[in-house]
Amino acid sequence: MGGTPDVGWVAAGLVLGTGACYCIYRLTRGPRRGEDLTDGSYDDILNAEQLKKLLYLLESTDDPIITEKALVTLGNNAAFSTNQAIIRELGGIPIVGNKINSLNQSIKEKALNALNNLSVNVENQTKIKIYVPQVCEDVFADPLNSAVQLAGLRLLTNMTVTNDYQHLLSGSVAGLFHLLLLGNGSTKVQVLKLLLNLSENPAMTEGLLSVQHTSSFSFFFQRFVLCI
Repeated sequence: MGGTPDVGWVAAGLVLGTGACYCIYRLTRGPRRGEDLTDGSYDDILNAEQLKKLLYLLESTDDPIITEKALVTLGNNAAFSTNQAIIRELGGIPIVGNKINSLNQSIKEKALNALNNLSVNVENQTKIKIYVPQVCEDVFADPLNSAVQLAGLRLLTNMTVTNDYQHLLSGSVAGLFHLLLLGNGSTKVQVLKLLLNLSENPAMTEGLLSVQHTSSFSFFFQRFVLCI
């Protein structure tokens, strides 16, 4: 039993090489005494070759721990504009996108977070857009105020900064106001950001205005209009 994790890391090491595997290992084992993994003091930025190997590992492994930590590493690297393009060119967006189908909620959240960082790149959005309908569906199906729901809302917010893909949310406006009514503070703030993006598009006005005809949402709609 005690040797099983070592076998997984040997396999990962063979695929990734020392550098990338060590990054995931450090995330998995947790910080050493006195080491803060959130302060950016250690070198976890991967080059193109390491990213390629990391994507291969992510696509081929069934180990949930390795999958989750690989997504975290990939998501962190996707915060850099150069890597956003590299990951797209390596075919990484579908590999990450497939993970939002996971039944493991933590893996799903990490995949959404990685897509969120990747979506900052406009060219990446052309590939990420195919996941928007599913993300919308999942946002309303996930437990209220859950980490997965918030991760989905953040991705949708990034995808609606421009008008290009806002029409993909045309059937979701009532659901968003429902979350605005029932969600906690974090959920309300994220939904408001998303609704404000939609409100800047004249083509979405009809959908937003139609919400006022539902008495349950009339109060929130009036407050929302005052914020615009």
